[in-house]
Amino acid sequence: MAEVSYRELSLNGLWKNNPAIVQLLGLCPLLAVTGSVVNAVGLALATCLVLVTSNTAVSLIRNIVSDAVRLPAFVMIIASAVTCIELLMQAFAYELYQILGIFLPLITTNCVILGRAEAFACKNSLLPAIYDGLIMGLGFGAVLVLLGALRELTGTGALFADMDLLFGPAAESWKIVLIEDYQAFLLAILPPGAFIFTGLIIAVKNLIDTRIQARMDALKEKPAKGSKRVRVTGTIS
Repeated sequence: MAEVSYRELSLNGLWKNNPAIVQLLGLCPLLAVTGSVVNAVGLALATCLVLVTSNTAVSLIRNIVSDAVRLPAFVMIIASAVTCIELLMQAFAYELYQILGIFLPLITTNCVILGRAEAFACKNSLLPAIYDGLIMGLGFGAVLVLLGALRELTGTGALFADMDLLFGPAAESWKIVLIEDYQAFLLAILPPGAFIFTGLIIAVKNLIDTRIQARMDALKEKPAKGSKRVRVTGTIS
């Protein structure tokens, strides 16, 4: 088996093959619960923990489970991890658990998690599988938090409201009001706003990729320093 490049895994998870804005996986929770930063952070943490846990377990059993029961075994592992996360959230962040609602148990069917288990974890050893789960979770979570921040800021003029739902009473003072007397822009918080801002994020990423590729192409076409083109005319005898 070829040696795993952790640098390549990092680039793929965070940018080149980001599960949210490149593979376009897990869009249901991405669009549904990102009306605020606290919702996005809560779901991002849950998804990242499930990814790391499932990748770890799948890598450990990859040489034991036969192909006939591989997919059901993966689903059982993911469902068990999601159940543990649900119980922890009920115990320590019950109000946020109620807000996330059905989208928390739906992590079980998230294509990002099942896809990484099938495409990577079942084919690689423990450490690369753990790292892949962590990086893919961070990449997916980063898009969740960015989208939540954009929608909350545009919709309410503030950031980090109700962070105490996740981090306790100490986070009540984290709210930042950027625009005083802001008239709420409901479109940003409603489902259409999620589609609009997700499209904008994807467009910005594609624009950055295009410019980077154009610069790389320009550097390849540029002649090496010191080389000269010689023109020979006349007859050489």
